[in-house]
Amino acid sequence: MSELIVALDVSSTAEVEEAVERLGDAVSFYKIGLELFSAAGPDVVRAVKARGKKVFLDLKLHDIPRTVERAVLSGADLGVDLMTIHASGGRAMIKAAADAAAQCGERAPKILAVTVLTSLDQSDLDDLGVSREPAAHVEALGRLACENGADGIVCSPMEVARMRSVLGEDALLCTPGVRPQGADVGDQKRVATPAQAVKDGSTHLVVGRPIMQAADPQAAARAIVAEMGAVEG
Repeated sequence: MSELIVALDVSSTAEVEEAVERLGDAVSFYKIGLELFSAAGPDVVRAVKARGKKVFLDLKLHDIPRTVERAVLSGADLGVDLMTIHASGGRAMIKAAADAAAQCGERAPKILAVTVLTSLDQSDLDDLGVSREPAAHVEALGRLACENGADGIVCSPMEVARMRSVLGEDALLCTPGVRPQGADVGDQKRVATPAQAVKDGSTHLVVGRPIMQAADPQAAARAIVAEMGAVEG
């Protein structure tokens, strides 16, 4: 079954605790990104885990293999359930992250690879010396990641169906840019409804503002979960 992950786009542990309390049992999985982690540190992860919730730590690790290995071990010590690395860190770095997770037994976080940031287009890839078009580059990096031990990738709604075909049924596909039908898309350009993302093969749907800024966040979360469940039967 696909899982809903709510993005905690706030700036303090106090705000996080308030949000988790407000959402109650409607949400069991939360994303902590670089901005929040930089502001609040590991304690914000502990605060969410202390309430019995899962944590997606989205720091997009990209460094030498040894450093990434140790960061994954630290994440496991915090109890995080998903972590991100950059596939462009290369074969050795990806394998170091996967091997570190494997050392952790039941505490092992799943490793998701980021391929091409959604802020990059063909001109940006050209600047970086990448001759492949973005879709081909996403596919190549996705294959590289999963062939070297990553559990899956982060991909936009526009890429889910293709990457499910490329990576097979076991790969985790985590999809940001999910918006319920009729919701404001904000600054997202490549969006899909929860139903479409699940139909295309997404295993984890990341939703922020449509829930966090709703008049009734619990009701908004439950509506999205219901839409996801209707597709899966």
